Amino acid sequence: MRCFINMNRYLLIAFLFFLFPLFSHAQNKDLNYFINQSISNDPKFTEFRNLILANKIDSQLIVAGNRFQITGSGNAYYAPILNGWGYDEAITNGQQLSALVALNKQIYNKRNLSLQFRGLQLQNDSLSNSSVIYQQDLKKTIITQYILTYGDQLQLKFNDEIISLLTKEEQILKTLTEKNVYRQADYLSFLVTLQQQQLTRKQLMVQYKNNYATLNYLSGIVDTVTEALATPDLQVKINLNKLGSPFFLNYKIDSLRLQNERLLAEVPYRPKVNLFADAGYQSTFILNPYKNFGYNIGINLTVPIYDGHQKRLQFAKLDIEERTRLKKHDFFYNQYQQQIQQLQQQLNDLGSLDEPVNKQIGYLETLIKVNGKLLETGDIRIADYILALNNYITAKNLVIQNQIGRYQIIQQLNYWNMKL
Repeated sequence: MRCFINMNRYLLIAFLFFLFPLFSHAQNKDLNYFINQSISNDPKFTEFRNLILANKIDSQLIVAGNRFQITGSGNAYYAPILNGWGYDEAITNGQQLSALVALNKQIYNKRNLSLQFRGLQLQNDSLSNSSVIYQQDLKKTIITQYILTYGDQLQLKFNDEIISLLTKEEQILKTLTEKNVYRQADYLSFLVTLQQQQLTRKQLMVQYKNNYATLNYLSGIVDTVTEALATPDLQVKINLNKLGSPFFLNYKIDSLRLQNERLLAEVPYRPKVNLFADAGYQSTFILNPYKNFGYNIGINLTVPIYDGHQKRLQFAKLDIEERTRLKKHDFFYNQYQQQIQQLQQQLNDLGSLDEPVNKQIGYLETLIKVNGKLLETGDIRIADYILALNNYITAKNLVIQNQIGRYQIIQQLNYWNMKL
């Protein structure tokens, strides 16, 4: 009987342990909390915003570069002639002093400017779209980890229910064993089943804490406390305008970029007109140097004639990029459609399992209750009770797996059905 007393003491301690709350805090953290924390903490979004701001500065630089450009310059030199030796004075004038302020302005440049602004705007559109896709990827990572951790929580909760049931039945079985209704071997078999569930519970808790810590890590949260998670609110989102999603917008932006680059390639072949002027002092000190203050104005025209067919080669290069873009777009579209159809089929298949599994669980729950009554009167074999219990555990775990699987499929569907 000393063996029974030690076992009872162990079971009492274990039972009191399970009376404590499962988690450190009663307040549940929901999925939106971790998503918002991850978006707030991730520096990638700051990088996207700063790149867009940098492009705005580039736009201002283009405007500034097209305004009147004013420069100052000075020059002084002396070319002596000794014994008839020296530079030709007709070329050097012997000496010169100049101090000038020059002004330059390119005109008829509106077309070029508009194309440069369009290129910067397309870069901003691409960055904004990439930011949206990155946010969706980040959300997918967080949701996937949240679902995994929440699944551990469901298994822990169910495991605690089984331990509570077995602990209650163990007290009854111990009493009946002391009265020789059941053999000691039957009691030990039952006790082993209880201990297995307790060991499983410890393993699940380690797994849950690790997955919870990973969830914090991915969200950028510095915290070692493990708390309960709220049920994820995941509903299928339908996007009827799939071609308007950020995934396809990337290909549209690339198409517009190539069109803009084609127009930019034509700009160097347009005539260029520059206005220029300067004013200041230039003198060789040969004749009336005090009168050598002056100015000049002029216009410069540049007309390209031949450059070795560079424009045609540039257009050929852009044509290759466009064919590559179309091929990628068509391939992605087919994969996109196939992915959506497969996920919808998987969701339907999981839904078809709900009714038979729930019906089986209903039967097993009734059987467990009946067997519990028979156990109290000693009218059931322990092996039969354990078998029914294991079948019940298997069925309940299947329900949990199906529930988690449904969440995972929904989050994948919502990922691909993303809207702007």
